[in-house]
Amino acid sequence: MSGTLGYSEPYRPRVVIVGGGFGGLYAARALRHAPVRVTLIDRHNYHLFQPLLYQVATATLSPADIARPIRHIVRRQRNTDVLLAEVRDVDAARRALTLADGRTLRYDYLILATGAVDQYFGHDEWAPIAPGLKTIDDATEIRRRFLLAFEHAEQVDDPELRRALLTFVVIGGGPTGVEMAGAFAEMAHHTLRHDFRHVDPTAARVVLVEGGERLLAAYDEDLSERAREQLEALGVEVRLNSLVTRIELGAVHVGEERIPAYPVVWAAGVAASPLGRKLGVPTDRMGRVQVERDLSVPGHPEVFVIGDLASITHQTGKPLPGVAQVAMQGGRAAAHNIVRTLYGERREPFHYRDKGSMATIGRAKAIAEIGRIRLSGLVAWLAWLLIHIAFLVSFRNRVAVLLAWAWSYLTWQRGARLITGEVRPDNVLRKLGLQTPSEGGSETEAEKALAAPAPEGGGGWMEGDSDQAKAAGGA
Repeated sequence: MSGTLGYSEPYRPRVVIVGGGFGGLYAARALRHAPVRVTLIDRHNYHLFQPLLYQVATATLSPADIARPIRHIVRRQRNTDVLLAEVRDVDAARRALTLADGRTLRYDYLILATGAVDQYFGHDEWAPIAPGLKTIDDATEIRRRFLLAFEHAEQVDDPELRRALLTFVVIGGGPTGVEMAGAFAEMAHHTLRHDFRHVDPTAARVVLVEGGERLLAAYDEDLSERAREQLEALGVEVRLNSLVTRIELGAVHVGEERIPAYPVVWAAGVAASPLGRKLGVPTDRMGRVQVERDLSVPGHPEVFVIGDLASITHQTGKPLPGVAQVAMQGGRAAAHNIVRTLYGERREPFHYRDKGSMATIGRAKAIAEIGRIRLSGLVAWLAWLLIHIAFLVSFRNRVAVLLAWAWSYLTWQRGARLITGEVRPDNVLRKLGLQTPSEGGSETEAEKALAAPAPEGGGGWMEGDSDQAKAAGGA
């Protein structure tokens, strides 16, 4: 790159990147040869390949298959430090970050890439009962509840109570909800069918609830319909135009109907990380920072916001979707603009190149939208496999995932069916009304809080995560 670096030789500007997801990691990689000091901060010591997180939740993969230590990924980048910490506040005027332990970290340039969190639309009390899927802890907890449901059902004689235990509700018809529902159905109807003596896993009921008129609303209508057909072929009960009005331990209320269910998964919406609001600049109704064309923050050209935390509207008039490709390309673009600034060159506006969208539904079932090309079924599924293998961050992960997928395809088995944590079936059964207090153990304060019913009403929830970008257009 031409130009003269605007700093004396001994001084190398500090670029702080907050978030080790796709955006943060790709930004750090793009700065590996730049004349800067990079500090990459994350609350976890690993980079997570989030598109495959649902496969941890459904026991196909282990957490280590889709995660890699950040320090290992950037170990050859001599200009990069990794800091295991949590950022609590941003003081853009002072160019300083406040960490959770009270320390202050100063920067010359800042890239915020802290992503999104689950959005319960005013019903945060639903979160313990219906976890979302954003972290490894979320995935292992969902896996635990799913597998425990079969273990509890094995010990119950009453067919109605058993049916309640084997009813699984997924809320939200976006990619996450569709993938989870399909995987749940395959596990129940194939993987577990011969593992129990007193319960028939194939009798399990999987219900996918979506508030909109169709699944995968961001996709072509024909593909949405094919996705619904493929899910129903797997045995998933798809409920469209259905609003969840209440969630309590043991049941989901859809309109006026109460559906007894134990494992419930929330995939109905996301909101931006709260850190974006600390900048004191305009945000949309989802909390995303309204960035300039070069991804910098208005009034603070040294601060960049990328990925799910950014509202990037200059291309289409509506925010770009919260997908991995937007974060990856945004991370590289922010890094390149920092380097261009250092050399006194003009910054370039960010332009997202859409490489297509894909969602897998089950074995040899998927949909893909790549430009004007529309694919479904086996061809789309194979394309989905190849692309996800290619974007895993290490050779070890690629091999591990490929072997796990091959084994699962050939045998219908899933090798990560582990129930972690303390198993207390007596308390779970009692909460569902399947046991009286005298039959089970004592109740903890956490269990009491979990069992507390949610308030009535509240207006339900917004439509699925697949159309969050569309819904935010009127923010």
